[in-house]
Amino acid sequence: MSKTIHLHVENNRAMGPVFEASRPRIAEALSHYPGLADRLHITIGYDGASFARNMKTADGLFSWNFDRAMIAKGGAPRLKWIHAHGAGVNHLLPLDWLPKGVTLTNSRGIHAEKADEYTAMALLMLNNRLPESCTSQRLKRWEQTFSSSIVGKTVLIIGVGHIGGGAARWAKRFGLHVIGIRRSGRKHPHVDEMHMPNKLHELLPRADFVLMTTPHTSATTHLLGAKELKLMKKGAGLVNYSRASLVDYEALRKELNKGRLMAMLDVFDPEPLPRSSPLWHTPNLIITPHCSSDDSERYTLKTLDLVFRNAERLIAGKPLVNRVDRNKEY
Repeated sequence: MSKTIHLHVENNRAMGPVFEASRPRIAEALSHYPGLADRLHITIGYDGASFARNMKTADGLFSWNFDRAMIAKGGAPRLKWIHAHGAGVNHLLPLDWLPKGVTLTNSRGIHAEKADEYTAMALLMLNNRLPESCTSQRLKRWEQTFSSSIVGKTVLIIGVGHIGGGAARWAKRFGLHVIGIRRSGRKHPHVDEMHMPNKLHELLPRADFVLMTTPHTSATTHLLGAKELKLMKKGAGLVNYSRASLVDYEALRKELNKGRLMAMLDVFDPEPLPRSSPLWHTPNLIITPHCSSDDSERYTLKTLDLVFRNAERLIAGKPLVNRVDRNKEY
């Protein structure tokens, strides 16, 4: 690797200012790496206007969405590394466009503090039956929704990674019994019972709350479909923090209309959620428009810090952190 590397930053204006890797933000993050400034040539683009030109010499790319076909056709001959500006990479799947020898990394772990706050809030809101109260409020209906303490209830966390693990830690503080599902089955200090994905159907009827924090891959589409939702106990609450395609929303809507379940959803497909979507008017549901865990002040700065740490590692010939496994798709 040459002493100086070219890092191209490609912004998507449609994502809004929270996610903009602007020149001032880049300068602020880079100030913490005084030894790196002279070793990086940084270019900044918006909405593809200069993308093809810059990719001809780029060693690294930081972006959310970009022209993958151009990269697949050899338009980035020096490219060694791509960092996706987010934790999920399902929008980049399948990874057949990713050239051999190019490492893809993501921002998992960056959301930690804010995600913990959201998942903790969601569990407390569901326990206090806030989706039902909000439905009654819209209908101008005085209906007291009493609830019992959350202590001793059970939460099933599907996907115990960075976010699921943080949620488990808070759940234990609340006195919840925590059941986890993770692909590896590896134990976690804040999970009382850890299981493999094949136990999902056995575990769903036990849960008072189900929290979806698993990545979306080709194997997890509609992980909670009509059959699985019917296995959930009456009055249970569902939080989908991760990706919309993990849950069959039409099947969920039917259960919410019946009053069997409550839900908080932060992710949708497509986004923005169209005005015509029946979810807007679905009872027993609270919608947060994909804003649960991206810190308005610190998210992109923290991500840039990770990018520059990896830039140092790339220059030093060290393995990059937060590598995406091509086979696991996360």
